[in-house]
Amino acid sequence: MKGWWARSRLKKSCVFEQTTVFHETARVANNRRLRDAINLGHFTHVRGELLTFGHGGEITLGDYCYVGEGTRIWSAKRIRIGNRVLIAHNVTVLDSLTHPLEAAQRHEHFRQIISGGHPANLNLGEQAVDIADDAWIGCAAVILRGVSIGAGAIVGAGSVVSENVAERTVVSGNPARMVRKLEDQNDNA
Repeated sequence: MKGWWARSRLKKSCVFEQTTVFHETARVANNRRLRDAINLGHFTHVRGELLTFGHGGEITLGDYCYVGEGTRIWSAKRIRIGNRVLIAHNVTVLDSLTHPLEAAQRHEHFRQIISGGHPANLNLGEQAVDIADDAWIGCAAVILRGVSIGAGAIVGAGSVVSENVAERTVVSGNPARMVRKLEDQNDNA
């Protein structure tokens, strides 16, 4: 997003540093209407979408993070992303089911959204997501609720992550499974 007017509009929906960059494709939808529900660190670049639900949600991105175009980070509880995390394009990160499981409740939820916005009282089976420092999430990956991704881990393109990923581990597939452990860079000294 370019221009002073775009940054001033964003100041109402999230907390960010002077060095944070919102590209033209970036979108911030803070349905909680609590500015500090979305926090972005120094030198973080956002091309994708950050969204909180009306009944809850917190998104934190550390310093030097990248959120690719078409990526959606949707929080109803808490999504915490560390420093130097690279999230490629078309990734989805969710900390909830996004809709109720029962059909009648799901329809009522949809009706509430289109008639007055995200409801302020709702249970979507929320479970926090944590992505540690230096992780890399490949394009079109899906990170599901309750998952922790360890420091330096890599999630392969198109993977669906429904279980925790250990630090310095490469995972891939649907469901994502360990491909290999990464060597410690200090071992090569």
